[in-house]
Amino acid sequence: MKVLKNIIILVSFFFLSTISNAQNMAQTFYKHDKYLSSDKMEGRFPGTKQNNKAAVYIQKHFKKYGLKEFSNSYYQPFKVFIKEGINKMKSDSVATQNVVGYIEGSDPVLKNEYIVIGAHYDHWGWGGQGSGSKKKEAFAIHNGADDNASGVSALLCILEEVSMMKVKPKRSIIFISFSGEEEGLIGSKYFVNHLPVAKEAVKVMLNMDMVGRLNDKKELYMGGAGTFPNGVELMKKLQINSGLNPVIHAGDVGGSDHVSFYKESISAVGFHTGGHPQYHTPDDDIDLINFEGGALVSKYIFNVLTAIANYNEDLVFIKQN
Repeated sequence: MKVLKNIIILVSFFFLSTISNAQNMAQTFYKHDKYLSSDKMEGRFPGTKQNNKAAVYIQKHFKKYGLKEFSNSYYQPFKVFIKEGINKMKSDSVATQNVVGYIEGSDPVLKNEYIVIGAHYDHWGWGGQGSGSKKKEAFAIHNGADDNASGVSALLCILEEVSMMKVKPKRSIIFISFSGEEEGLIGSKYFVNHLPVAKEAVKVMLNMDMVGRLNDKKELYMGGAGTFPNGVELMKKLQINSGLNPVIHAGDVGGSDHVSFYKESISAVGFHTGGHPQYHTPDDDIDLINFEGGALVSKYIFNVLTAIANYNEDLVFIKQN
């Protein structure tokens, strides 16, 4: 009877601990999204002070959670060409930056291979004519709470989880937040063309773009799961007890930053929770974000990341139709 009582106590403790961890991650997701999508960030348009402030916020957390720098900096600067006048810009060439760091793998051999996980942090600023806004007549702040403050929030939640692992994954992991995505995947293209490690060492890229609006069916969409060996099977396996119903596509790589990697024959998976009427409008605000859902998505992608980083078989690129 005493043994049974102890088992019940342990199970109850584990259950309550799991609930507490989920709640903590949801609160963390909310905190990051609230900051990045606040009005004071003015839509994080490349070349603006607010875009740079978002980069500083991400860099601060990269440092806090122990990421190492490439070339003594978390920043990878580059130029974005913008039509003069968009978002009150006075020049057609503006400076912005990717924010990047890495955690070294624990295996003496496999640490020389890299898994990349990323999310873009830029958005459309004040919108207006010439921008990608769906409401060009509305010159108003496009906060981008889902696109893509949510992806960055997930990235930082996942980084925090990895930082707490006593034994790090076998392969090294590069965490990156891109700028210039909205202008045509500029930041991810620049990164792929200026990799801080050998291209052949980069094995898989995981990208999160709009993961903050999990629906009632708990559907997490992904494309590119078949671009590495047994990827579809892995995604299905990790669905168990995840609280999610992943919609898994072997191909259908999609149109966000992971495409820059796929085009260079690097396995790439893109995650998102679906489109909505607020996409690229001033109405993509924090009050519509599903933070509990964001925590579920973050935990699932954390499990995907660590499973791939610990893969026992070779990670080779598989082209999809």
